[in-house]
Amino acid sequence: MDRIQKTFENGKALITYITGGDPSLEFTREIIPQLENAGADIIEIGIPFSDPLADGPIIQEASKRALKNGTTLKGILKTLDDIKGKTRVPIVLMGYYNSILNYGLENFINDAVCTGIAGIIVPDLPFDEDREFYKQVKESGLDPIFLVAPNTSERRLEAISKLCSGFLYCVSLMGVTGDSRGPVSYLKEYSEKIRKYIDIPLAIGFGIDNPEKVKNSIAYFDGVIVGSALVRIIDQNKEKQERMFGEIADFVKNLKVW
Repeated sequence: MDRIQKTFENGKALITYITGGDPSLEFTREIIPQLENAGADIIEIGIPFSDPLADGPIIQEASKRALKNGTTLKGILKTLDDIKGKTRVPIVLMGYYNSILNYGLENFINDAVCTGIAGIIVPDLPFDEDREFYKQVKESGLDPIFLVAPNTSERRLEAISKLCSGFLYCVSLMGVTGDSRGPVSYLKEYSEKIRKYIDIPLAIGFGIDNPEKVKNSIAYFDGVIVGSALVRIIDQNKEKQERMFGEIADFVKNLKVW
């Protein structure tokens, strides 16, 4: 269970997100080691879903492409199982509750553990809507990673602190992934408010799409999460895979400004 938190012991962490199966599961299998080699410290794999409410248009389109190609949660887990032991960085699965529910909650937890997943994020399942699920997640050795926003109350932060582990996903603003407004100017106050109650690493995400935004955010947080900008590169180069790999590697390397 400590794999994710140990990642932060060496300093700040770059967390990258891609949608599983976009543009194919074979690509997902190939890009994960390349993200690691380029400097990603933790890799989030999104489970494509037909109605991803927390995601902006870039990741929504990636989900559509993956689903159109026949990507399933079972296929993603099989793909990740194929590369188990070939990567050193923790892999986190991020997906909507309906996908997990359809797979079967116990089956999902068991298969995630067997696949070597380090943690899970379920954006549309707050911790207090299914405490038993998250309890089982934690007891299995997986990190339940929760999202908080600038308007999350201090009372709720205190409650979250009793269950979350790995890192806390701090949404930079009230919006969706890929929002170009992020991050906002009150990051210092935001991080200080959270740290009063949370003693695990804090990672900031939503709207962080270039090295300058990373630099402005990392001073107050332990990690940064970059997703939509990376998914955009995949979309723009999906017909030129060799060029895509090079563009992704350069982009990720340039994000590590610390």
